[in-house]
Amino acid sequence: MPGQNEGADAHHPGVRHEETPHQRHLGAPFPGPAAGSVTALGVCRTLQEPEVLLCPTCSAPLTDGTHRGRAEGSGTEDGGPGSEQDGGGGPAGGGGSTDGGGSASGGTDRMLAALRASESRFRAAFCDAVIGMALIDPEDRIIEVNPAFAALIGRSVGELVRTRLYELIDPEGMPDRLFAELVHGERERFRVEKRLKHREGHEVWSKVTFSLIRDGAGQPLYTLALVEDLTEQRRLGDRLEYQALHDPLTRLPNRTFFFERLDAACLAVTEEPGSGPATGDGRRVGVCYLDLDGFAAINEALGHHIGDQLLIAVATRLRRAFSGHDAHLVARMGGDEFAVLVTDSLGSEQLTGLAGRILEALERPFDVAGHRLVITASVGVVERSVHETTPTDLVKDADATLYWSKADGRARWTLYDPDRGAHQLTRQLLTTALRPALERGEFTIEYQPLVGLADGAVHGAEALVRWRHPRYGTLSPDRFIPLAEESGAIVPLGRWVLEESCRQAQQWLTEFPDTETFVSVNLAARQIWDSDVVADVGRALERTGLPARLLQLEITESALLGPGGRPLQALQALADMGVRIAIDDFGTGYSNLAYLSRLPVHVLKLDGTFIEGFRDPAPADPADRRGRPELGTRRSDADEQIVGAMVQLAHTLGLTVTAEGIESAAQAERLRLTGCDTAQGWYFARPGEAALVAAILREGRPALDGR
Repeated sequence: MPGQNEGADAHHPGVRHEETPHQRHLGAPFPGPAAGSVTALGVCRTLQEPEVLLCPTCSAPLTDGTHRGRAEGSGTEDGGPGSEQDGGGGPAGGGGSTDGGGSASGGTDRMLAALRASESRFRAAFCDAVIGMALIDPEDRIIEVNPAFAALIGRSVGELVRTRLYELIDPEGMPDRLFAELVHGERERFRVEKRLKHREGHEVWSKVTFSLIRDGAGQPLYTLALVEDLTEQRRLGDRLEYQALHDPLTRLPNRTFFFERLDAACLAVTEEPGSGPATGDGRRVGVCYLDLDGFAAINEALGHHIGDQLLIAVATRLRRAFSGHDAHLVARMGGDEFAVLVTDSLGSEQLTGLAGRILEALERPFDVAGHRLVITASVGVVERSVHETTPTDLVKDADATLYWSKADGRARWTLYDPDRGAHQLTRQLLTTALRPALERGEFTIEYQPLVGLADGAVHGAEALVRWRHPRYGTLSPDRFIPLAEESGAIVPLGRWVLEESCRQAQQWLTEFPDTETFVSVNLAARQIWDSDVVADVGRALERTGLPARLLQLEITESALLGPGGRPLQALQALADMGVRIAIDDFGTGYSNLAYLSRLPVHVLKLDGTFIEGFRDPAPADPADRRGRPELGTRRSDADEQIVGAMVQLAHTLGLTVTAEGIESAAQAERLRLTGCDTAQGWYFARPGEAALVAAILREGRPALDGR
């Protein structure tokens, strides 16, 4: 019956071809060309060359005379003309034979034409494809390749035939399991990126798609490999990755690269024999975080192009000094900040030694574009167990330690101190909580009386703000006022203190109209620079109804040296309103006497350091000084002379003088004899609620603590 011999010879049932060893191995006919034919070597012919149409099953030429003759012959084995099946050679049979032979001949011609066209299309697609193509047998040998594949690795088509695939593809990382599944028919295809070996020695990155080709019975026959060149894409990817992980100016690893390496160090797992995987509790990591001292001045004086060249020179010197160590990574963190990472630290001594070497490497002058530049660095050092830290905490502490080093004098290294770090953390927490605390009403004001030394009466009171912190208790101004000035929270806080103090002074005036007790409020420099202090004061006086003469504003000398004469203009406007102006802590700042003569000032408040020499009572007879220690005598005499000179100067300028920090009657008496007008301190009264001042005013004299 027709079709009984399919699989042996599809183009003619009477023809058999010898099976190759490869065919016997697969248990199916091999579809390649017959041995010794042109296409057996996989050589692609052009369409103009003579074509030999091959059997798709056994690879024998279909144009062979025997094939064609047998195909067009009598077909006696299958009941051709003249057989008994056709009824002999009668007219009917003869006529049938003639028609049948013509029909068979026409069908074969059409089949041959279709096969020839299919062969031509396949050959054209295979040979002209821009991607590499290769047919591979189950034994890993290449059967046939196209010119694109050969050109990709710098070889010819002929020398690649019968070559084993692993000789051309880097076997490292080859998915053996997937390849085995493909060969055994368990998988249809898979894709992998591999490196091919070029004839000239370099590697060619490619994407290889392996697909399984089956025979007519569905059994695995051979593998088709499609190879796409990814070299340029990989190079572009490598360039983009390099740019993403390296600083474009210095070519050092950047902050991203640094954190990737630090993350890997902190997440590393060590394998201990017999113990299985364990976290690296014993591993340590360290960072030297450095910043160039005075780099901004170089940028401003010489230009950013000189600054950039200096950064390159610094990076080069650091790279040469430390990049040779496998465990050391030198990175530019941004601006003029660099870091050296030690992923397998041996302890803090190793890191501090490394910091010392950094300072030594940078101490030699740099020759940059004709300029001989000397630059120093401040280094923050953090070293700890991997188990005790995170990358974020490590860099945060290193950065904080760097700024401790700058605050300690620069051109030095500083090792992280947990206690100092805790204090810094507290400062940060307080800074963050300042504004919300003001909104929640956590601040309060205490008042300390200002007492006249001549009559002992309370003339006024200084307003001192306190923070009732829910966690840290009552905080004095020295704990949070500097933080408020740094963060800018001093402006809203100062407005609140000003208005509350004016309101309280108005209550005293209402209750004790004859005393006219004034209130003294400290004014921060930033309140003058960052706000319209004149408008703020006017608004507070208007809302509370307090006369301007009963408000005294205290300002430090440093606050008077603001830009563009703005503080002087503001003080003059306040004085014109009738507000009293006092210079606080006079004698510890610039003490510019010529400047003082032009200021609209009413009061000088002497710093407490000048009052320490007045603790002991003055001897009645100067001859009694001989029995006192010489050093103490000199200091007491000097303080007395300085205070006397300042009091005399102030009185000459029409100013009154207030002394702070009075702790004893002896101090008060000596200051009275020196000429001081008013004083405040624990001797008279500690700071307290507004009721304390009211009680003193009610009694008519100060409540003197300690006597």
